[in-house]
Order: sequence, then structure tokens, then C-alpha cells
Amino acid sequence: MDNDYFKFQQPVQYCFPLDNRSCLREMRSPTVYAVLYAFSAASVMLSVFGNLLVIISVSHFRQLHSPSNLLVLSLAVADFLISISLMPFKIIKIIDSCWYFGDKFCYLNSVIELVLTSVSMSNLVFIAIDRYIAVCEPFVYAARITVPIAQLSVTISWLLSMLYTWALVFYKGYYVTSSNDGICVGQCEGFYAEPWGLVDLFITFLIPYTVMISMYSKIFVVARRHLMVIRMANQQIRAKETQQNKTSKKSERKAAKTLGIAISVFLFCWTPYYLCLIIDAYTGVVVPNIMFNILTWLAYLNSGMNPIIYALFYPWFQTSVKLIMTLKICSHQSSIMNLFSVTH
Repeated sequence: MDNDYFKFQQPVQYCFPLDNRSCLREMRSPTVYAVLYAFSAASVMLSVFGNLLVIISVSHFRQLHSPSNLLVLSLAVADFLISISLMPFKIIKIIDSCWYFGDKFCYLNSVIELVLTSVSMSNLVFIAIDRYIAVCEPFVYAARITVPIAQLSVTISWLLSMLYTWALVFYKGYYVTSSNDGICVGQCEGFYAEPWGLVDLFITFLIPYTVMISMYSKIFVVARRHLMVIRMANQQIRAKETQQNKTSKKSERKAAKTLGIAISVFLFCWTPYYLCLIIDAYTGVVVPNIMFNILTWLAYLNSGMNPIIYALFYPWFQTSVKLIMTLKICSHQSSIMNLFSVTH
């Protein structure tokens, strides 16, 4: 009896201690809290400033105003918005299991999440198509993929994502539960209605993933074929124009490889999250909350990965970051600098 009494008297943490309707708060040791919040803060800062550097670089330097880089710019904008409008609040919710920011912002945050994740996915699909044409059909690339076409693709990506999110919300395919729904205060969860969950699975997961994997599989095959031809060819009897074409193709393949790595990282970060949703919704298996939180965290970390990939594989990005950090972009002629001649 005494043991049960003392066990019953152990303190319980609540999201809102002064509200008797409060949800329970996740109990962790101070050390664990410190580590989790320090890692989270570093992740958010990396994502915010990394994507901001990409946005400034592509926007400022005229040499980077290519169709492919406009798609990269759109992806960086989406990741930047995810970093400042979603990550801080979602990470706090994951660590504490509490939503401290009110019901209205819970709803707004969920809608923003739907829009931005859809934009990121559609941008990656357009990037895969762009790289496929650049590598597999290089002689028609300049005619087919122009700056206006890239701008149209970006516009379509954002408009369709907003339209799709509006349809989900308007037709009640996606709804958010909060304290207004009679549950405990400090709760904020989004759910799909059953038929819409299957629709969303195809639109935001299966179809885009199939397109991206198919495109990059073909790019890989063609790139290997080009490499074999170049190795077999006699370099000494090539004309200067042919040598320039070879260099151009090599550059396109390198860009395809770098963006292919970015897409692979995206798939690595988001696929477990989607699989977790599928298992939980359609198999009857209850996914542990800690597993779902870890996979959600991994998905959001993807927003900070692309700047790291660009820094590792794009010399022009390394150069542009140096110019930005040293404030040399403030000079009047900085926008027309030749980043490629500097890096090479």
C-alpha cells in the first residue's frame, strides 16, 4: 500500500500546468533536453543560413541565372521557408510532445507544411526532368529548356501545390485536431480522411518517386555510355569544337550527379517517414510514437542538406559563399563576376 501511495504521488509534467485540461508533457532528464535542443538549434540554423546562401548566390550572380539553377533556387526558397516557419515549432513539439502555440497557429502551420512539402517534391521532379533532357538529349536541351520555361515550371510547382492543399482542406481530406475538438490542451495533430489518404499517397509519394527514380536510372545509363565513348575515342584527333562539346557534356553530367545526390538524400530522409505513415494507416500495425518522431525529425533535417551537398560538389557555390561572407557582393560589379573562372 505504501509503495503504491508513493508511486501515485510522483510528479506528473503537463504542457500547461495551470490548465486542468492540459496534455501530458514528455519527461526527460535535463541532459537529454539540453542535447536535443542544442542539436535542434544547430539543425535549424544550418538550414536557415545554408538555404539563404543558395538564394543569395543564385539571385545575385547573373552567371547563375540558368534554367537549372532557377529550379534549385525554388527548392532553396521552399527549404528556407520550411526552416523558419515549420522546423522550430515542430521540433519543440517532438521533444516535449506539446504544442504551445495555440489552435489557430496549429492549423496554419499544418497548411503551410502541406504546401511546402508539395513544392519541394514537385521541384525535385522538375529538376529530374531538366537533368534527364540535359544528359540524354543534349542537342535539344538549349532549345527546349530555357529560362522562361524554367520560370513557368517554378510557377506551376507553387500554384499546383497551393491548389492541391486548398482542395485537401476545402473538401475535408485533411483535418487538424486541437484543443478545440475536445481533446487535451497542447495537442496539434494532422490526419487524412481515408479516401484522401490514398490519393495523397499517390500524388505526393508514389508518382513523384517513380518519375525521379526512372529519370535518374536513365541518366545513369546514358552517363556511363558517354564515359565509355570518351575513353575509347582518340583525344588527339578531336577538333576544338568537339572538345568543347565534350567539356559541356561533362559539365552537364556533373550537374546531374550533384542534383542526383540531392534527390537521393531527399528520398533517404522522406521515404522512411512515408513508409511509416503507410504502415500505420493501412496495415493495422501501430508505429511507436518515438519512431514516428525520429522519422519526422529526419524528414525535416533534409531541408538543411542541399546547401551542404552544393558546398561539397559545386565550386561556384564555394566561391559565391566566400564573396557573400566577405561582403564583396556589395560592390557594383560583383553580380557579373565570372565564378567559374575563379573556381577553376
